[in-house]
Amino acid sequence: MADVPEVDAISESFAADLAAYERHLSAERDLSEHTIRAYIGDVASALDHAGRLGITEAAGLDLRALRSWLAKQQTLGRSRTTIARRATAVRVFTAWLTRTGRIPIDVGASLGSPRPHQTLPAVLRVDEARDLIAAAVDHADGTDPLGMRDVAILELLYATGVRVGELCGLDVDDVDRDRHVVRVLGKGRKERSVPFGRPAARAVEMWVRQARPQLAVPGSGAALFLGARGKRIDQRAVRTLVHRRIADVPGAPDLGPHGLRHSAATHLLEGGADLRSVQELLGHASLATTQRYTHVSTDRLRRAFQQAHPRA
Repeated sequence: MADVPEVDAISESFAADLAAYERHLSAERDLSEHTIRAYIGDVASALDHAGRLGITEAAGLDLRALRSWLAKQQTLGRSRTTIARRATAVRVFTAWLTRTGRIPIDVGASLGSPRPHQTLPAVLRVDEARDLIAAAVDHADGTDPLGMRDVAILELLYATGVRVGELCGLDVDDVDRDRHVVRVLGKGRKERSVPFGRPAARAVEMWVRQARPQLAVPGSGAALFLGARGKRIDQRAVRTLVHRRIADVPGAPDLGPHGLRHSAATHLLEGGADLRSVQELLGHASLATTQRYTHVSTDRLRRAFQQAHPRA
């Protein structure tokens, strides 16, 4: 996002609108800080471009300026997915400008964007997922508290398919260790309950009872997973952990935590779970998001057929 300008590089009028919009995203839509930063960065880029065309206030925005901005994204070599995301961010912004009376007509409503390429996510095979956990267990040697934590993290990520941010935000009380259910606070502050199996239950139980007390400090609070210094673990540490343990599995694709989420969804569908159930487990707002995992399964089935059938 090197081409996204600082907010203070745009006009005072635009800056005031952008500040009000940021408050709206935070207070009324309750979006995460990461999502808000992305939205504001995309809109600031468009407003900076409009300023270079001599437009310094919302009332002067027009479709030509917005299309010119999108065309510039293409000349800068931005991907179709990035351009589509930025166009969506601007359409949402101009719709908000219209609702709040800052502009009379929603000039962004007709702003088109390229349809992003639908790429199939890389996933682990079931045996590779099993080997991943085994590698973590071997590395933990049964006594190291950090190693025991890592096993619990990998088991829970793969068992539940939760996002890495959701996992890092878990408190001890969010896990019902008797019923094998974890309470997750997802996107848009939406809460859902996700079940997990016995292997994850054993790993989490061992972590909470034996290992977590060895790392806990006065500032640990209720955080389920702790870092080496006893504070709530952060997403970067979890990503590093997943990449390191994946490297221990010969031939496995290099995946991060989101790759384990993809793998969990794919294996659920391959095992016979219905789309609606997987949608609820993953916390997807749209069933279309969940449906892409059926493409992964179909693609894998096609490869197996081509390799094994005599008349493929």
